[in-house]
Amino acid sequence: MPEVIYTSKVHIERKTGPLRIAYLPGESQPVAFSVHGAIAEHYKIDPATLPEARASTLDYVIAATAG
Repeated sequence: MPEVIYTSKVHIERKTGPLRIAYLPGESQPVAFSVHGAIAEHYKIDPATLPEARASTLDYVIAATAG
């Protein structure tokens, strides 16, 4: 097995409801994840009750894959 050349060290804090704050290497500011629209509805969350709609982790995975 080849030598490991990189290990990503990420810290995630769960805040209120679906809101999570991620501390990512290479980012000077934390990144906020939550839900919006159809994703909120899928998880039985009324989008009107969200203080602020945010990109979900799924949105970031898709962006990273397409990038």
